Amino acid sequence: MQLPEPPMLCLVTDRRRCLGRPIEQVAEAAVIGGVDIVQLREKDLPADQLLGLAERLRSITAGKALLFINDRVDVAMAAGADGVQLGERSVPVGAARRAGGDSLIIGRSVHDVEGAMDAMRAEADLLVFGAVFATVSHPRVRPRGVGALRDLARLGVSPFLGIGGITAQNAASVVEAGAAGAAVITAITESPDPQGAARLIRSEMAQARRRSDAEAVPA
Repeated sequence: MQLPEPPMLCLVTDRRRCLGRPIEQVAEAAVIGGVDIVQLREKDLPADQLLGLAERLRSITAGKALLFINDRVDVAMAAGADGVQLGERSVPVGAARRAGGDSLIIGRSVHDVEGAMDAMRAEADLLVFGAVFATVSHPRVRPRGVGALRDLARLGVSPFLGIGGITAQNAASVVEAGAAGAAVITAITESPDPQGAARLIRSEMAQARRRSDAEAVPA
């Protein structure tokens, strides 16, 4: 299994921030709008409920978007997911690789350059770095800013997504700083039109990518 071509748009789920709608409904609309990855992140659900939700999301994303499961390699394998997203306190990347074999893409969430370099050395397939901007999901987390993304890009960290407070208004700056895309929660889940929100964020990132590619071409 391979990652999509940049710029990638990842929806991270939060069923409590869906304006009363089922997360499945929001995820399906977002996938239609162009989301490349749906990351199931519902840490409080017991394993049986998490697996049931994962299976429903698998049916929504199958053939349209990748499905990642937060932390739970066992649930990812049981649901036929494409990847697992590991936190800094999760099982090590190597252990997840041994459990999932070649069938799982291994993502790793990081919050500083040192963590990113450690994840690279562990051969994670995808890094998610944040928080880039102030975020309602984690209000006590100090935003790192796009400068931190530029630092990762200069160090050759690739591929990585920015996360935290990313909206259609600032998504372009994330890509321009060198990220391969963005992971978002509320900009999609709390939108009255998740499909339109996903489409707009994706469009802003795609335009930024084209501008960056054009600037990189020698005159």
